[in-house]
Amino acid sequence: MFSKINLPYAALLYTLLFSMLANSAAGAKFISGDPNMTNHPYIGMWVTEDGHIRHNLQSNGRYVEARGKRERAYEGRYRVTGNYIEYWDDTGFTADGEFIDGVLYHAGMVLTRKE
Repeated sequence: MFSKINLPYAALLYTLLFSMLANSAAGAKFISGDPNMTNHPYIGMWVTEDGHIRHNLQSNGRYVEARGKRERAYEGRYRVTGNYIEYWDDTGFTADGEFIDGVLYHAGMVLTRKE
């Protein structure tokens, strides 16, 4: 069966399978509407020191990024694996970051938790 699949389709199949396996890896968890996740330490508002960039990590696995007066500059989904966060913007843009000692380092920005 696989010997008759041409190269572009084989590459697509490999990519899909790899993505499925990566998403189901141990420790990989979408922050979702699961009631057990509402108290996850990373859910909430993360803000740059000047308040210009604001990330609202929601318990339903979605985020909203505000920039200055634009309250919904970017929106999409995210996944947290340990202290690593991955973002998928609704327009197709991707980014990542890392939580270290209560600070979110993302795309050259430093965000802290806003209580």
